[in-house]
Amino acid sequence: MSSAVLILVAIAGIFTLLFLVIRTKLHAFVSLMIVSLLVGLAAGMPFGEVISSVESGMGGTLGFVAIVVGLGAMFGKMLEVSGGAERLAQTLLGKFGEQNSQWALGITGFLVAIPVFFDVGFIILVPLVYGLAKKTGKSILYYGIPLLAGLAVTHSFIPPTPGPIAVADLIGADLGWVILFGVIAGIPSMLIAGPMFGKYIAKRIHAEVPEYMNFEENKEYEKDLPSFGMITSIILVPLVLILVNTLSTVLLPEGNGFRAFTTFVGHPFVALTFATVLTFIFLGTRRGYTRQEVQDIATKSLEPAGIIILVTGAGGVFKQVLIDSGVGDVLGEMMAGSPLPPILLAFLIAAVVRVAQGSATVSMVTAAGLISPVISIMDLQGPVLGLLVISIASGATVLSHVNDSGFWLVNRYFGINVKDTLKTWTVMETLIGLVGLATAMILGLFIS
Repeated sequence: MSSAVLILVAIAGIFTLLFLVIRTKLHAFVSLMIVSLLVGLAAGMPFGEVISSVESGMGGTLGFVAIVVGLGAMFGKMLEVSGGAERLAQTLLGKFGEQNSQWALGITGFLVAIPVFFDVGFIILVPLVYGLAKKTGKSILYYGIPLLAGLAVTHSFIPPTPGPIAVADLIGADLGWVILFGVIAGIPSMLIAGPMFGKYIAKRIHAEVPEYMNFEENKEYEKDLPSFGMITSIILVPLVLILVNTLSTVLLPEGNGFRAFTTFVGHPFVALTFATVLTFIFLGTRRGYTRQEVQDIATKSLEPAGIIILVTGAGGVFKQVLIDSGVGDVLGEMMAGSPLPPILLAFLIAAVVRVAQGSATVSMVTAAGLISPVISIMDLQGPVLGLLVISIASGATVLSHVNDSGFWLVNRYFGINVKDTLKTWTVMETLIGLVGLATAMILGLFIS
């Protein structure tokens, strides 16, 4: 089959995916599966090979992603139910003081979203925003935008949140590099899109706590919460172990005993298992939960994780079919011949899918599947793959609008109209994506 026909197959597959997700409202998992099958058949693959590609794509992806996302979900749920998020917020607000509460909320969001899903972290912490806005009379956006920026940055850039985990697995990036670059890109993104933009937009749009939220002063924050030191330590344990693994691989020779040990304990499977067990003990049984209650909490946490795992697995199927059918090679050669650097190309692919269909997760896995052949053709490896994860995550963050559930979450909780949501949430998300891309591009100048 000619290269031109294979390119047309790839383009038709992408448009079919967007049509199924946007117009027919078919679930992303089913849509990705249908498109993968159609692309394989249209590219001339025998029936048996299409099925084999589906099996290997799903199995190869979920062998890593299912374990990490599942452990991460349990880890985050224990932090949520134990009051850990509230402790982080209360302590940071106390340390920074009311006059610097914007910065405290941004940092709180940044830390909380490492183990906790974005929407859950926002719903847990939004009463703090309401309380500060009522107390000071300032626009709710003055405090809300920094919190949202902190949550959104970590949700997009730093494992073990599902997006960067999925992309890292699909393109073969080391999680240590992803964490390191995610922090480097995330801090300026949070500062610019959070406290700085929040201060600017709050002067132009005055939003008050919506009456329908029936806000009452939250007395739960007076309860016995876990200590700040314990919470920060538990959150940092898996990140530090994974980073030490990455650094020892770079600095120590193969065969070194310490490197072998850190490779084991710093593998995401081991690091997250250890951190999750710590949460079960120190945030669970040590704080009065029975073992059955801890088990029930862990089981409940897997409900939202299951959807993410399946969508990511379907993304792995799409990637594998592209490769096995030969479509990926042709597509990769075409993109590799582009004058655009791979980091910018990855960003643009993710951004186009994001604007078209709204879901950041679908945007990430689709972009990762499409950019994978470029990685093979250009023989990209090591730290640069970590930068590609950040660029894809940045592209999947920009220009959130009415087809994104996050847009309506903010619209409802802040009680603002669609126009003002576009001026606030959409601009904030776009700033995060652009700063993330700029940071990745700058780092890319020094990393080959």
